[in-house]
Amino acid sequence: MAIASFTNFAARSFSHSSHNHRHSSFSSSSLSSAIIIHHRITITTTTSKLPTSSLTLTSSTRNRFHPTIVFSSGNGGGFSGNGGDGGSGGGGDDHADGDRSRNKTEAILALAEVGRSLESLPKDLAAAIEAGRVPGSIVYRYFELEKSPVFRWLLKFGGFKERLLADDLFLAKVAMECGVGIFTKTAAEFERRRENFTKELDFVFADVVMAIIADFMLVWLPAPTVSLRPPLAVSAGSIAKFFYSCPDNAFQVALAGTSYSFLQRIGAIVRNGAKLFVVGTSASLVGTGVTNALINLRKAFDKSFAGEAEDVPILSTSVAYGVYMAVSSNLRYQVLAGVIEQRILEPFLHQHKIILSAICFAVRTGNTFLGSLMWVDYARWIGIQKIRE
Repeated sequence: MAIASFTNFAARSFSHSSHNHRHSSFSSSSLSSAIIIHHRITITTTTSKLPTSSLTLTSSTRNRFHPTIVFSSGNGGGFSGNGGDGGSGGGGDDHADGDRSRNKTEAILALAEVGRSLESLPKDLAAAIEAGRVPGSIVYRYFELEKSPVFRWLLKFGGFKERLLADDLFLAKVAMECGVGIFTKTAAEFERRRENFTKELDFVFADVVMAIIADFMLVWLPAPTVSLRPPLAVSAGSIAKFFYSCPDNAFQVALAGTSYSFLQRIGAIVRNGAKLFVVGTSASLVGTGVTNALINLRKAFDKSFAGEAEDVPILSTSVAYGVYMAVSSNLRYQVLAGVIEQRILEPFLHQHKIILSAICFAVRTGNTFLGSLMWVDYARWIGIQKIRE
């Protein structure tokens, strides 16, 4: 029999060292009962496989996920963890297995703290916990998001759930992008066209419509995610399996127990580029189609306007905008979400959400304005929009 005492126990990571210096992971399957009293838990485990060992993890007063754990046992034997006696398997596999085992332990302890069971969670999240792909911090974030009626509803949708678990400001960023899009796009169009702005209103309208339709997808596709998707079928092709294994953002931080190769991160850029090409082309077809309809309608009522206006080339403009989004927008938003926000701003300001949101708003506004300037220059460079005298 072994008794473990946990104080504020949602640990991010810990290691177990036995008397023969072997390392193994504390398995959640060895938990047979838990008694929760305020913030202190006593877990009693009966097993004949626990070695004589000791485990101590110091607490951090700054982060509630760093606990103080004291573990003791008196029975001999070895843990039935991954890696066995330490003499089999590759080092990378053993490390990944250890991370997954820690993730599962953290998640189970997080569930115990709030008095929830795996059965009360969505099936995809429960499966990810069982597989050790989700650490305790993600489980805590899920419970925090559940407190809001809006987020609780959005968590029913897999795509929103994966993005909100990776970034609880995701919805705010969607609102930022779409909210400022129309203003920054229009301002950028005026900056580039100046005295020709009123003469080129048909171009301006088409550009703004295309941009607003695409803004949502530019936030959605490159956003970092917590992958809850089940494995692909064994019969799936090698190309499908490769792109399925790629992250949603090429620069996103990999959770413990998950890793991405350089080739997989390149694959994320290629896959998102292909999706954004389709989005950009479709958005442009809608935008230029509406613009041409408005131009023809104005020509019918204003004969003097007929000589000034000309139809926007639909096919060439749509393909050009698709290429622009696949290359320029894709790379800019991948870097914005995966590097600037997740790797630079979030680590420093994660406890100051208002400041973080304000800086993200400023950065995204600047990025949107820059993108609008680049589109006008690109459209003129390839000849689909010409400067009117």
